[in-house]
Amino acid sequence: MSVRLLTDQTTQSAHPPARSRVLGGLVRALGSNRKALAGATVLTGFALVAIFAPLIAPYDPRSLAFDPILGPSAKHLLGTTGNGQDIFSQLVWSTRESLLLAVAAGVLATLISVLIGVSAAYLGGVSDHLLNLFTDVFLVIPTLPLMIIIAAYAKSGGVGVLIVVIVITSWSYGARQLRSQALSLRNREFLEAARVRGERSLYIIVFEVLPTMTSLIVAIFLGAALYAVLAAAGLQFIGLGDSNDLSWGTMLYWAEHGGALLAGSPLWVLAPGICIAVLGGAFALLNYAFDEINNPALRPVRSKK
Repeated sequence: MSVRLLTDQTTQSAHPPARSRVLGGLVRALGSNRKALAGATVLTGFALVAIFAPLIAPYDPRSLAFDPILGPSAKHLLGTTGNGQDIFSQLVWSTRESLLLAVAAGVLATLISVLIGVSAAYLGGVSDHLLNLFTDVFLVIPTLPLMIIIAAYAKSGGVGVLIVVIVITSWSYGARQLRSQALSLRNREFLEAARVRGERSLYIIVFEVLPTMTSLIVAIFLGAALYAVLAAAGLQFIGLGDSNDLSWGTMLYWAEHGGALLAGSPLWVLAPGICIAVLGGAFALLNYAFDEINNPALRPVRSKK
């Protein structure tokens, strides 16, 4: 009995250092990756703009107090819209909703991917077959038509509907990746040791399996967030979001309906379009960085000086 207790204590005490080593190695790998540093810098900049939007924006973004289609000036850095609203103020305030859509949809899609993918691999048997079949159904459904149909029927739902639509159409790919990774871990010695100790399945999944897949889970979140940025902007641009919301997609929607290019206000279109591209690029850079961490073969070869 004393030997067993000593073995259990030794095994349990070995886990925290292992987890800390994994996290420490992940942080060091990110710090030495140029793509990760660039993406994190850009993402931090957008987050600061979203947090301090009331201090950065010079005017109320919905105010109609100015002349329409004014060019860039010291008073209006990006000019005004066809309705006389300050474009720069709208751009700053729209960062909040656009970033919220990306992060919320990315987190929810990742949670569903983890729940279904890891549970299917660990439980095995009938549960694995049913969950795998459920995942395959969503993998083969045409994504764009499904998004348009759901968003069109729930058009007045605003941000919540967009998040739900994006999550429904984006979780399955990550679930398939996590299932494959979890299958390779299912019979490892540290999991067998946890079963011998009598640990519950939930404990093993949360505290034993998931920490070993941290970098993959983060990469799946970043991919889902990138998808959310582009999908939300596209749906809002074609009028399937709430046109009264303040986001980069709705800015493009009103710019297109206001004939921004023909009216001589290209910045009304270019400013939100560039922001969407830059935010998407930041998530993509971070995603590439985590791919390189997961797969050493993807890391660039650097010459030794």
